[in-house]
Amino acid sequence: MGKLYVKNGTPVGETHLCKYCNWGQYMTGYRETEVLVVCTNSNPARLVPFVVHQCTEYQDRNRPDFDQMEKLAINFHADCHRNPTPGFRGSGFASIPVVVDDEDEREDEVARLF
Repeated sequence: MGKLYVKNGTPVGETHLCKYCNWGQYMTGYRETEVLVVCTNSNPARLVPFVVHQCTEYQDRNRPDFDQMEKLAINFHADCHRNPTPGFRGSGFASIPVVVDDEDEREDEVARLF
């Protein structure tokens, strides 16, 4: 017989959500039962006596913040010139020319001719 999945059922396993949270202080001892979890998001910080499965203030400590993501991002400028890749000239990657239709520019061109 296979495992049966029940939506919104009782969670299986005892992985503590506070172990990977920015707000959690997770301490373990030598035994499996020696675990102390403190949530520092509240004031004053409080002990968590049970295994947390869901938390509204969960913030993953392994996920980079906005400043770290900006440092890692590749910056593409429109003014930098890149050489075309050989073999990809006629495969649909051409740029579409922009047509500007202004009557003022036409009048200026006609005035320059005379």
